[in-house]
Amino acid sequence: MSTLPVYLYGNEILKKKAKPVSEITDGEIELIKDMFDTMHTANGIGLAANQVGELKQILVIDISDMEAGKGIKPLVVINPEILSESDEESEYEEGCLSIPDVREKVWRPEKITLKYCDINMKEVNLEADGILARVLQHEIDHLNGILFLDHLTGTKRTLLRGKLSKISKGEIETQYDVVAPKKLKPKKKK
Repeated sequence: MSTLPVYLYGNEILKKKAKPVSEITDGEIELIKDMFDTMHTANGIGLAANQVGELKQILVIDISDMEAGKGIKPLVVINPEILSESDEESEYEEGCLSIPDVREKVWRPEKITLKYCDINMKEVNLEADGILARVLQHEIDHLNGILFLDHLTGTKRTLLRGKLSKISKGEIETQYDVVAPKKLKPKKKK
């Protein structure tokens, strides 16, 4: 196992939709192990494959160290599909390894029903609520090219503009390896 660099806000891959996985190869197994290693090294609780540069519908979650996650085993979720959401929503402060040092409150459905494949490509149906439902929704958003920032009001995003600019330039210190967006050189005027 090894850690992978986390792609920071501003990288195009974070806004792209991940592709379904049709089979689990040794490459996917290695990716999943590396994703868990990366997530744990960065003190995260969830990580989507596109956050480490892979446009695959794979995410990993481990909330077992959280009080609200006691007794919940780490999860490998492949090709997730949310089948239903509760009308009841709750607000909770979210953060993201791709957007270090930014935390904001986000409203999400309190409960979800999810269909996904496990690491053996066996279909699983899961009803989740509380923190597990929230983390699943956050990571599934990543696989669809959506960041938690996209759930904020325009005013909140405007207030974060300075921080986000620094992150997108790689002007941030983290305890884990990151990939800052590559900026295109300005085209010369003719």
